[in-house]
Amino acid sequence: MDSLRILIADDESIIRLDLKKILENMGHKVVAEASDGQKAIELARENEIDLAILDIKMPGMDGLDVAKILTEEKIAPVLLLTAYSQQDLINRAKEAGVFGYLVKPFKEADLLPAIEIAISRYHEMEALEKEVGDLSDKLETRKLVDRAKGMLMDKRGMKEHEAFRWIQLQSMNTRKSMREIAEAVILTHEIS
Repeated sequence: MDSLRILIADDESIIRLDLKKILENMGHKVVAEASDGQKAIELARENEIDLAILDIKMPGMDGLDVAKILTEEKIAPVLLLTAYSQQDLINRAKEAGVFGYLVKPFKEADLLPAIEIAISRYHEMEALEKEVGDLSDKLETRKLVDRAKGMLMDKRGMKEHEAFRWIQLQSMNTRKSMREIAEAVILTHEIS
């Protein structure tokens, strides 16, 4: 695994120190440390991080609330370290979009696979979100092209394949996407 830039947030300085030492021995760089949730969010936004390792119980904002914000803002995957294994906390962790959950005390041997899985799952999620976005864009383009074809068929008496070919040719001739041509056709027909 490549070296990661990591944020640690735990209200116990001894835990942060031990965790930092373990992570650095693993070849990672701890770029930010926080003792409370609010500071963790600030540091995550200010620093380019690859992973946030958070304690659940912290003063002010707990690690689960921080995890939810980091996940929503797509800053980095979150790995929770906690002394608590209650089901309600696990459920909140799932809802917050946490990518890993380790119960204290943990060993270095436990941390490595948890980090690797968290990073891997995060990259899978990013790829899926990109794919969904691409598919949504393609679907929207197809809808616009179909609508523009219908308008060309109605207004210019073209057959469906002729309308499609016209949009395609305009796209090639103007070096614009078929979506842009379809939007122009729709706008023109709506104005007139």
